[in-house]
Amino acid sequence: MPPFGAIEAADFLPAFAAALAADRADIEAVRDNPAEPSFENTILGLERSGAALDRVCNVFFNLTGADTNDALRAIEREIAPVLSRHGSAMYLDDALFARIDGLARRIDELGLDAESRRLLERYHRMFRRQGAGLPDEVRTRLASIGERLAVLGTRFTQNVLADEQDFVLPLESEADFAGLPDDLRAAARQAAQDRGLPGHVITLARSSIEPFLQYAARRDLRHRAFQAWTSRGERGGATDNREVVAETVKLRAERARLLGYPTFAHYRLDDTMAKTPEAAQELLRAVWGPARDLARREAEALQRLADRDAAGPLAPWDWRHYAEQVRHERFSIDAAAVKPYFALSGMIEAAFSCASRLFGLSFTERPDLPRYHPDVRAWEVTGPDGGLVGIFLGDYFARPSKRSGAWMSSFRRQRRLDGGARPIVVNVMNFAEGSGDVPTLLSFDDARTLFHEFGHALHGLLSDVTYPALAGTSVPRDFVEFPSQLFEHWLEQPEILSRFARHYQTGAPIPDDIVERLLSSRKFNQGFATVEYVSSALVDLEFHLLPSADTIDVAAFERRTLESIGMPEAITMRHRTPHFQHVFGGDGYSAAYYSYMWSEVLDADGFAAFEEAGDIFDPEVAERLRRFVYAAGDLRDPKDAYTAFRGRLPSPEALLRQRGLAPTQSQSGL
Repeated sequence: MPPFGAIEAADFLPAFAAALAADRADIEAVRDNPAEPSFENTILGLERSGAALDRVCNVFFNLTGADTNDALRAIEREIAPVLSRHGSAMYLDDALFARIDGLARRIDELGLDAESRRLLERYHRMFRRQGAGLPDEVRTRLASIGERLAVLGTRFTQNVLADEQDFVLPLESEADFAGLPDDLRAAARQAAQDRGLPGHVITLARSSIEPFLQYAARRDLRHRAFQAWTSRGERGGATDNREVVAETVKLRAERARLLGYPTFAHYRLDDTMAKTPEAAQELLRAVWGPARDLARREAEALQRLADRDAAGPLAPWDWRHYAEQVRHERFSIDAAAVKPYFALSGMIEAAFSCASRLFGLSFTERPDLPRYHPDVRAWEVTGPDGGLVGIFLGDYFARPSKRSGAWMSSFRRQRRLDGGARPIVVNVMNFAEGSGDVPTLLSFDDARTLFHEFGHALHGLLSDVTYPALAGTSVPRDFVEFPSQLFEHWLEQPEILSRFARHYQTGAPIPDDIVERLLSSRKFNQGFATVEYVSSALVDLEFHLLPSADTIDVAAFERRTLESIGMPEAITMRHRTPHFQHVFGGDGYSAAYYSYMWSEVLDADGFAAFEEAGDIFDPEVAERLRRFVYAAGDLRDPKDAYTAFRGRLPSPEALLRQRGLAPTQSQSGL
């Protein structure tokens, strides 16, 4: 474990300097080796390089996401271009690439096993995609673009966090609390205490703002909170991200052209399952039409409730509020009454139990291990033979020092190379912490998020490959969500809910009729959920399908794109462009936000393998899942990996059925 207690912010710049120097020396030793290039002295030399830099980066960037401060943010701004220059110097080094390129040309003569062959192919492809082998002036420009994009991505993320930290909605009079359940009141009080404020506040953490929009009876307060939430990064002044986005899109388009691609989207998707932006668009458009039609019918039902309240035309800040009322009326589900059965501790136990029954894992809490924040919990994970699998960290509570959202990351990746190393994996959430006698209680959606991120964690923990470059979640972006989205299915199984969803006060299991109603409501409001997601994915693609973007009005482009697809007026994109961190806070999901839906095609079909076996923990199916998906990293093409697990590739019809959008199903709206 990193020695968190001994690390100060002031240590990072010297640590980066030393680690960068060591990595440069490693890379130069590979490049300048007088021996004839071989897999061992070139590819394995690069694979072994940069161990110290990996350690420093993993600690630093995990902290800047989960527990940052002014000092770390300043270092992040300073180090981002430095790291970009360092990477460019390696990828654009002619002599180094010549060694790799020569090996790639002779790959069939090298006698490599399948995993080593895959590693050589990946290195060759990585270097080519960064511009290796191109003329000097092109490589110089690519390096400059990469450095600037690193600066812009850091600025974008820090601007969003600043806007999130800057806003609170005080709840002052009793009228302000109208409609709010007790647990949300308690969370609002805790949020105020965390910020050193009196009373109660609503923040822009999703665990605060979304339930407020569901329950708050005060429409004016819902409007104010919603506007603050959706205008992050678009408020003018120093934290406005519109110019950051404009420059990012422009530079990405130029980078793609220099690399020989018509657009950045074509460049980005060339190394994914989809292969082309047209394939991604085809899937999104196949879903968009049915989802929009269903959303319109849902809106009609909600408008009737708004008319009853004389609220006027349905607005985006009304949707969650009235949808919650319809959910309650139609399925007799009161989310506030359901949450007492979903204590955080019970859901952690449920996720661990499913991992144990599927893969034979055991989890032992280790409070003695170093952790970066008092909220963080640590577990030692062992396998069926009792051997160490890895360390799992859980960081579950919202706090001002943490960016919003939920994610999985690693402090160390698994490898078998050179004696091996076991992974150290972290899940970061933003749940509202309990207070007093009330523990942290989750909504059903919160519990699903916990299972989703734990699916990512299992992908990192179960990794069983030789080379760290191929380990764990180092797979194409539109495959990486498959293991996480698949794991969500176990939460919805009645036998899991009846065992682990227990009332925090009485210990009574969640009643069967509530489970039945929860599961029957799974397709409820899916028009809305699908529209807010798909619109974001389509806008992402449209930005990155621009062949050039010398002058672009970001807000106008977003608006025109939404108008062209017929975006319903009462729904807003799940992530509006100025705070779309998946896409502009780095390169992770740029032109690739469609990946969640691409992976959903796989997970909708994949869980059926267990259902067809008659046992949701069937040992043979679970072993294929472990071997070809969770443990396999990037050993093979994702289509081959999925086919090895399932026996065939799926079709989008499974996704349409899962979301309640199949044309054969009744679609009468909410």
